[in-house]
Amino acid sequence: MPNANEDNARALDQVQHHAVSELLRVAPAAEELGRRFQEAGFRLALVGGSVRDALLGRLGNDLDFTTDARPQDVLKIVRPWADSVWDVGIAFGTIGCQRGGFQIEVTTYRSEAYDRTSRKPEVSYGDSIEEDLVRRDFTVNAMALALPELEFIDPHGGLQDLDARILRTPGTPEESFSDDPLRMMRAARFAAQLDFEVAPEVVEAMTAMADRIEIVSAERIQAELNKLLLSDHPRKGLGLLVDSGLAAHVLPELPALRLESDEHHRHKDVYHHSLTVLEQAIDLEEDGPDLVLRLAALLHDIGKPRTRRFETDGRVSFHHHEVVGAKMTKKRMTALKYSNDMIKDVSRLVELHLRFHGYGEGEWTDSAVRRYVRDAGPLLERLHKLTRSDCTTRNKRKANALSRAYDGLEERIAQLKQQEELDAIRPDLDGNEIMQVLGVGPGPVIGKAYAFLLDLRLENGPMEHDKAVAALKEWWAAQS
Repeated sequence: MPNANEDNARALDQVQHHAVSELLRVAPAAEELGRRFQEAGFRLALVGGSVRDALLGRLGNDLDFTTDARPQDVLKIVRPWADSVWDVGIAFGTIGCQRGGFQIEVTTYRSEAYDRTSRKPEVSYGDSIEEDLVRRDFTVNAMALALPELEFIDPHGGLQDLDARILRTPGTPEESFSDDPLRMMRAARFAAQLDFEVAPEVVEAMTAMADRIEIVSAERIQAELNKLLLSDHPRKGLGLLVDSGLAAHVLPELPALRLESDEHHRHKDVYHHSLTVLEQAIDLEEDGPDLVLRLAALLHDIGKPRTRRFETDGRVSFHHHEVVGAKMTKKRMTALKYSNDMIKDVSRLVELHLRFHGYGEGEWTDSAVRRYVRDAGPLLERLHKLTRSDCTTRNKRKANALSRAYDGLEERIAQLKQQEELDAIRPDLDGNEIMQVLGVGPGPVIGKAYAFLLDLRLENGPMEHDKAVAALKEWWAAQS
């Protein structure tokens, strides 16, 4: 009978064959590149996430390689071969290039570590692939496939961890996270992306070293947070950030929600409610992951801790938490270096997320519906999704009533759009016509007149030209 070692060897051969087959299926250029490095006297290996994804059967067109060649040697090898080459990462030992439809990065064997006072890693080159692999973040990312000989290299048991769907570090997690504290956030990100569990000793180190994340730049933290949020299982990663204490340093508004009781959902706190809203918003996405919607869903209630009040009848209220939350969202996203446009959009959705709850049984006037559409602007479809996602009650009758009410609102919006082209609401007179009617030139008064006519348009719908002129003259006379 075969022994355990023979079984393991057979399994390894099968997995290696799977990885090689996947590699050759999607990236025939890889073996060709390996031969070029071999002919130049250097070693080349597919490495890290590319090997992991090949083993999972999900390798894409972004390929990562490692080599003993120094960056200048890499440039000499790839320039005659690649369609285009870039060296923006050369300071970190990385040369990028494109060949056919593949985006390729070749990085010299290296090791990097932070000191206690610097936000930037100190890069030094290594001489062996084993030295390179031990400095990588997790064992499932510390496997390599040498080219062109197709030798599978796995000194840290990444294959077994991949099979067990667990995240461990090649060395001790304390050493790994000390080298680069951002790896703690990567643990949460990979848990969310791959739906893997994180080894207990890794979680323990993350918890003990959470404050070390503060040495990492806001841009790098934002990039990891975005990848986590855009994953298939963001709740899993966010839960790890909160439970380990990392969120207290990078997104403190999230763990703060655990202490708050939501007046609409007494059976769950605002923290779990917010994660559920995020999941429900994801279910409503139509064209792939939407970072703006996901951020708004996660942050929509962060104003509740600051607005909590205990009423005399025993209820808990959070009056104007949407306004406070919008300001908090803007402040946090600014600190994380998000773009101005994204900050504006997410903050606006947070501010508007309660607006629908004034709709009730459909008693809104047409003018109120017009204002709802105007205030949402290009965010209207996202606001629809956010508002629908914000219903997490277990009361089916209440949930169905809210859904029907929103169905009714969307139907009214659609009807008014057909009648009035709501997406581009404008006053019935433009600026030039206003100046002509009033007999004045450009100035602040034109803006006031424009705002008056816009309010009139929203309140009454389209007006005939003569009636709009008469209304403007009447308003002008009242200003005298």
